[in-house]
Amino acid sequence: MNPSSSSALPANPSVLILGAGIGGLTLALSLHQAGIPCRVYEAVPELRPLGVGINLLPHAVRELAELGLLDALDAVGVRTRESIFFTEHGQLVFREAAGQHAGYDWPQYSIHRGDLQTVLLRETLARLGPDSVMCNHRCTGVTQDDGGVTVHFADGHAPVRGAVAVGCDGIHSVLRKQLYPDEGAPRYSGVNMWRGTAVWEPFLSGASMVRAGWLAVGKMVIYPIRDNVDGQGRQLVNWVAEIHADQPAMRDWSRAGRLEDFLPVFADWHFDWLDVPALIRASDTILEYPMVDQDPLPRWTHGRMTLLGDAAHPMVPRGSNGAGQAIIDARVLAGALKREGVGAAALHSYDTERVPATTNVVLTNRTNPPDAILREVYERARGQRFDNLDAVVSQAELQAISDNYKRVAGYAPAALRERASYL
Repeated sequence: MNPSSSSALPANPSVLILGAGIGGLTLALSLHQAGIPCRVYEAVPELRPLGVGINLLPHAVRELAELGLLDALDAVGVRTRESIFFTEHGQLVFREAAGQHAGYDWPQYSIHRGDLQTVLLRETLARLGPDSVMCNHRCTGVTQDDGGVTVHFADGHAPVRGAVAVGCDGIHSVLRKQLYPDEGAPRYSGVNMWRGTAVWEPFLSGASMVRAGWLAVGKMVIYPIRDNVDGQGRQLVNWVAEIHADQPAMRDWSRAGRLEDFLPVFADWHFDWLDVPALIRASDTILEYPMVDQDPLPRWTHGRMTLLGDAAHPMVPRGSNGAGQAIIDARVLAGALKREGVGAAALHSYDTERVPATTNVVLTNRTNPPDAILREVYERARGQRFDNLDAVVSQAELQAISDNYKRVAGYAPAALRERASYL
């Protein structure tokens, strides 16, 4: 399943995709479904399954279902049953069914990011051919004229000509930097994250996505991402620890974290449903990352060049929507190219639809994501235990926060069910 790194390429494709992450590979599969030739160019010499856990909400899973990928996702991920919120004292404050358990036509998945990328890569190579993904091709810039684009590479690789270029090259996007050279540094939220995975006994429903605590006292996100990893029923459980920090960590997804920098905050989190510090200590690897985003761009498309996914709209990971919005970008763009032809007009249509939609998600993730449920409870209870939650905040108020985010992010149940396919 190794992508090619050969310089001897067949005829030039119509769409040049820069980056073989979740967005780039979903775009390749979607263009193939639409009958549009494309090729993916990836900077790293070899694609390896990196990262930790992510959640795929029903609006993203709908798109992967249209690509015929549900069986592959079931083989590596966990169908999430519920989203559940606790205080830092382990007290339940809000519980909501997820995916098909909530009446959606599509499931929600908790999955290792590397497993998702592997599924997408395997399907891309199988459907588009072994030369559809070219590794060791680090883009240095893109030029365009009335007839098309030329992508330039480092290390002596010949330039490649196509009709349009799509920057799917993540938070350090070369194309975004080319289009917005004076953008400046990422916007730091004041929060650092530590992330890891551990093999652990199933907790709660065995398919629960948990958020607990609040930033003033420490916050955790915990959910299983693989079932029965040891033949004895234990799961691979993903966790994220968040605390306020004056200085941001380095913006490097592979940066190692240290237990002493955050574990003391959670040392007393021994709940009847989970021993949190024991889970953290059981992790083989811990990664540290700042919670950052970028201010939304006024447009992604410049002629025959455009952006997609994290290259277009990096967002703080507060609503399980980073990968999901990249998947939706890919499907909307493929649909526009199918309807309008492979050219600048289709990229403009994509831009017109997706820039305002993702701007709303980026800004809502800053101020009122689903995690705001925890903020409301913490602030109203002043961080204290309570005997009667209804005296602190009503379930209707908490449900309204969740429902508003579904609407903003594009997965309100009725609207999602009634929407026509992007392709």
